[in-house]
Amino acid sequence: MVMVAAAAVLLALAAVATEVAAAGTTYTVGAPDGLWDMQTDYAQWVKSKTFRPGDTITFTYSPELHDVVEVTRAGYDACSSANNISAFRTGNDAVPLTAVGTRYFLCGLTGHCGNGMKIRVDVVAAAASPSAPGPAAAAAAPPTTSSPCNVGVVAASLLLLLLHAVVSY
Repeated sequence: MVMVAAAAVLLALAAVATEVAAAGTTYTVGAPDGLWDMQTDYAQWVKSKTFRPGDTITFTYSPELHDVVEVTRAGYDACSSANNISAFRTGNDAVPLTAVGTRYFLCGLTGHCGNGMKIRVDVVAAAASPSAPGPAAAAAAPPTTSSPCNVGVVAASLLLLLLHAVVSY
């Protein structure tokens, strides 16, 4: 009976560890030095990031002053929110990056995009296998949330402790 219960717990913990490891990173657009505003250099901000499917970008701003509109490349190039893909207006908008490709966002208020309030997000495929980060990755600013890898390590450690307890029983 104890062995069955221990096996069930092990399976549950393994499932949680797998799900957490597959979760992406959440980036707050413009952080840590800015937010979704007219002072942040978004072209510079994205240079230090590598976006992958499963990641999320969060736009934080005052909804009385700004909005977020996802547009096509043509809309991005023209600073036009006409025929937009989607619009966000809460002031704390989380946008999941679900697939490889380029996404374009801008502030739809008159004059804001023309003054630099737009961002191009290139989502690239996940690496086939983990490898050591290069110098550019090491110098990049950390994301604004904790890494899911830490949770996976904790879950794996718990699995080992539980397994040791079962074997010792």
